[in-house]
Amino acid sequence: MSEPTQRPHKDAQTVRDGVQDLLPTIRERAEETERLRVVPESSVKELEEVGFFKLLQPARFGGLEADPVDFYTCVRDIASACGSTGWVSSVLGVHPWQIALFDDEAQQAVWGEDPDTRVSSSYAPVGKAVITEGGFNLSGRWSFSSGCAHATWVLLGGLVFNDEGQVVDFRTFLVPRERYEIVDVWNVVGLAGTGSNDIVVEDVFVPETFTLSMAETGRCKGPGQAVNTGDLYKLQFHSLFTTTITTPIIGMARGAYEEHVAMQQNRVRASYGEKASLDPFAAVRVATASSDIDAAWALLMGNIREQQAYVARGEKIPITQRLRIRRDQVLGTQRAIDAIDLLFEASGGRALANGTPLQRAWRDAHAGRVHAANDPERALQMYGASEFGHKVDPGMY
Repeated sequence: MSEPTQRPHKDAQTVRDGVQDLLPTIRERAEETERLRVVPESSVKELEEVGFFKLLQPARFGGLEADPVDFYTCVRDIASACGSTGWVSSVLGVHPWQIALFDDEAQQAVWGEDPDTRVSSSYAPVGKAVITEGGFNLSGRWSFSSGCAHATWVLLGGLVFNDEGQVVDFRTFLVPRERYEIVDVWNVVGLAGTGSNDIVVEDVFVPETFTLSMAETGRCKGPGQAVNTGDLYKLQFHSLFTTTITTPIIGMARGAYEEHVAMQQNRVRASYGEKASLDPFAAVRVATASSDIDAAWALLMGNIREQQAYVARGEKIPITQRLRIRRDQVLGTQRAIDAIDLLFEASGGRALANGTPLQRAWRDAHAGRVHAANDPERALQMYGASEFGHKVDPGMY
């Protein structure tokens, strides 16, 4: 098969500048996004045109192979304008990184004809895959496939069973749009615009080259590394994908912070007859919230930088560093939500009105908090256990 010839026509800074230019429009569409229960096609198209979805895509398919920090910075900024759009952008935008780990046959199927192809996902291993000649027969129903309306492929998690009915593997399966059904079930109080509907697959054959073993992925391995040799594709799957979930929540907190500060500039507190911006306790809340948001972001990006340093030196990323990423990631989510709660509680009754950005950010962030990646007890227990010298399976982190 001939090698793709399209090369990137943008750089990461150009994409970041383009995203900044889109923020006012994305902010204006936030209420519409929530009402439609899906990110408007116009917003997705505009993000595509500025090159956002190419940030983590291989250069051989027209991608930028950009620094993940550039990608996450864009996600954070988009989420500050609209939580649902930031969430969908984050999820759809990170999938090119994983597609790059698949066998080249799968990459060609996704991007060979159209390098702008997008992929959604639902990774929970609720599907059942039975080994057959050349691959697997996959069936199941998956929930929470954010942005699936904007994708023509899907990544699905499934347990692999042998002929005796025993589980022998946990894999990710890449399935084209014509082989799955989208069931509209997304009626929720937060992240309402993500269109995170159900995916149904009934006895579909998936070639082995269109699958990845999560055990191999957990060891920072994948057949696609034979053709995508850059350091970007040697980073750790679970670290990148959990950061993909926390980053938009930090963005929501930044948006809530900006909205709160703007509101307080003109608010007069009826109970005290003074401008809220002159209240010293209001100033303390603002300082506390801003510190929590900054700390969450700094720790996440600092950990990504540390992983990059290991890869650049050709060293294996140690389990201690992977666990620290998970520790800081779940606590980053908590810090962001603590900041939003503090600001929301101090914003007065006007913040309760339907359509206001602050109450939407509050609902969206709490909705994002329930994602499996944000399970704090499990992540923190694993980190603490490793500090006590207990063995932790690196394949899962």
